[in-house]
Formats: sequence, C-alpha cells, structure tokens
Amino acid sequence: MASAVPETLSREQYVYMAKLAEQAERYEEMVSFMEKLVVASTAAGSELTVEERNLLSVAYKNVIGSLRAAWRIVSSIEQKEEGRRNEEHVALVKQYRI
Repeated sequence: MASAVPETLSREQYVYMAKLAEQAERYEEMVSFMEKLVVASTAAGSELTVEERNLLSVAYKNVIGSLRAAWRIVSSIEQKEEGRRNEEHVALVKQYRI
C-alpha cells in the first residue's frame, strides 16, 4: 500500500479508498482497506453496511479470481509438458506451482 495513506482512517475514508483501489484494479490493496474497516467496525461493535459487505466481497472475489486464473494456466502448462514427456520441465512447473 502507498506510504502516503495514513494507517488509521475513518470508516467513510476506508470505503472511499476501497472504491479507489477497485477503480485502479488494485484488489490486494482493496482487501487491505476492507480488512482494516472490518477490524475497526468490529472493535466499535457495529456491523458492516450492505455497501461495505459488497466491497469486501468484490475485493476477495477479484484477488481469488486472479489466483485461480494463474493456477489454471500453470496446470495447463504442466499437462502440456507431461504430454511431451519433458520430465525436467514438469518438475520445474510443479515446483513453481507450490
């Protein structure tokens, strides 16, 4: 996350920053802002609003979606290398996947 962003923000500022991160497609940062919002609201004893829940969902959905896409690509490459019987490359792909 950018160092210019203060560590503690208001609830509204966390929502704004999460939306900003979403627009910039910086989903890891969006998750970070939403996690901080959740911790702050839990400490205050309040529940998330519908908008906040949706932002949290969008943040994790996009982070996980990109990880799933990467996993599919690496698995596909592994299968191609197995089909070519290139054991050296298969071993490298398996190491990379972990």
